[in-house]
This record gives sequence, structure tokens and C-alpha cells, in this order.
Amino acid sequence: MPKKIFRKLFPQIEGFREKYSLSLFGHAGRDPNLWHINRRSVARAFAIGLFTAFVPIPGQMVIAAGLAIIFRANIPISVILVWVTNPITVPAIFYSAYKLGTIILDVHLEPFQFEFSFNWLFTGLLDRWQPFLVGCLCAGALAGAFGYGFVQLYWRYYVSRVWSNRRHRKKFNQVERN
Repeated sequence: MPKKIFRKLFPQIEGFREKYSLSLFGHAGRDPNLWHINRRSVARAFAIGLFTAFVPIPGQMVIAAGLAIIFRANIPISVILVWVTNPITVPAIFYSAYKLGTIILDVHLEPFQFEFSFNWLFTGLLDRWQPFLVGCLCAGALAGAFGYGFVQLYWRYYVSRVWSNRRHRKKFNQVERN
């Protein structure tokens, strides 16, 4: 994947690092290698960000940043990808994860009415937490593996295409000279 695309999408890393100190992680969050854009760190960041997006707890961005530090992935990309699950997409994603969990655990799918309240969270989800959690973890693992594989394959495809174009231009230039 071209670095130019990611550099256009993100603010200047130096300014971002200074502005948001990531003081929760101490000096580990300031490691310049965690802010570089290369194939391995971006692929790891996709895996971490997409997996963490399916973790059904608050503070997903902090978890993604911590995992990015542990696994030496790009911090901004892993944190931004957590927003795959946002207030608009959460109901559909978590219901699909619940359905996946019922299939994996071979449990009867019980219909329910979702309410955005703590009361429903503690009473309505009480009987359904196991399939919900299993579904979220499996969906997160699948999304993370897909994201990692996609970045690896696309990056290799892009680089090979660039090299192929260079070879063709070099041959064309040599033919013109003769």
C-alpha cells in the first residue's frame, strides 16, 4: 500500500505525537517506530484495530493503542480502525455477532428488544452474554485476520505493479535510445 495515501490521510505525525502525549503509556507511546508507515506495521494495525472494534467494552481506542504498542503496530491506524463500530453501526454489528455466537454455541436465538440503557444492559443481556461474547470475539478475530491478509496482499500487489511499470518504462526508454 503506498505510503503516500496514508500520509495524506493522517496529520503530521510529529505534531500529533506532541499534541497527544499518550501519557497513559509513558515513553512507549512516543517510540517513533510505532508511528512509521510500512507493510508490517500497517498490517498489524489493521488486525489490531479491526479485532478491537468488536470488543464490546468502552475504551476500545485505549485498548487498541495498548495492543499496538505491545505488537509494534502503527498506533494511529489501529486507533482509527476501532471506529468501524460507531453509534450507527453498533446495533447491526453486535446483533450479527450475537447470531454468530448462537450458531457457534448451538444455542437457541432468542428475539429481544434493544434499549440503549444500563437497565437493559444488566437485565436484557444477562441471559445472552455468552453467545454475544463468543460471537464478538470470533467476529473480531475473523475481521482482524481478514484485514491483516488484505493489507499484506494489496501492499505486495501494489509494489509489484510499481516495479513492473518501472521495468516497462526502462525497456521503453532503452528502445527509444537505440
